Amino acid sequence: MDLSRPKPDLIIFDCDGVLVDSELLSCRCLSEVLTEFGISLSLEQALQLFLGRSTKAIEQHYRDLGQIVPDGFLPRLKARVQTTFASSLRPIPDVAAVVSELTMPFCVASSSDLDRVLLSLDVTGLASHFGDRLYTAQMVQHGKPAPDLFLYAAEKMDVQPSRTLVIEDSASGVQAAKAAGMMVWGFVGGGHYLSRDGRAILSAAGADRVFARMSDFWEA
Repeated sequence: MDLSRPKPDLIIFDCDGVLVDSELLSCRCLSEVLTEFGISLSLEQALQLFLGRSTKAIEQHYRDLGQIVPDGFLPRLKARVQTTFASSLRPIPDVAAVVSELTMPFCVASSSDLDRVLLSLDVTGLASHFGDRLYTAQMVQHGKPAPDLFLYAAEKMDVQPSRTLVIEDSASGVQAAKAAGMMVWGFVGGGHYLSRDGRAILSAAGADRVFARMSDFWEA
């Protein structure tokens, strides 16, 4: 923690890749389901293009390329993700200890749909820490990298953006937090950064700090 700055009045956690180690699982599901619909997308491409983005952003990406994602895509993707998460999803190590010791308000702001966030937190045993303080891209007009979701969460939590700290694992999430006028720490402890230079990616996006272990959360 930068000792020259007071601790924040609110901490906003992204869910995927920050609270739960889900990004490799979800991007693999995305790659598989798109392939089933005749759209080629490798796991690496999925991570590069859609990490931290909503399903609306996925559809818009292909629409911009002149490709229409079939009507059955989203239901099949949702079902695949639910099955995969139920059997394989794990929490980020030490994150439960971090949130249980926080003395300031905290919440979740995720690009995922609310039902997926609820499933993720339930499967990993984190749901009780957050209650109904869950905000998703469904609740705002523009998802990350636009600042809308983080501003919405701060408003609901009744805290000024300038007094808010965001924990993010994606470049789009870091950009959204900076656009909202918030401090943002990049987290690179998820499995999706084992073979990628997450520190460089998130620093380039504007992260104020990048760390790899939740046990080092408050370390300067």
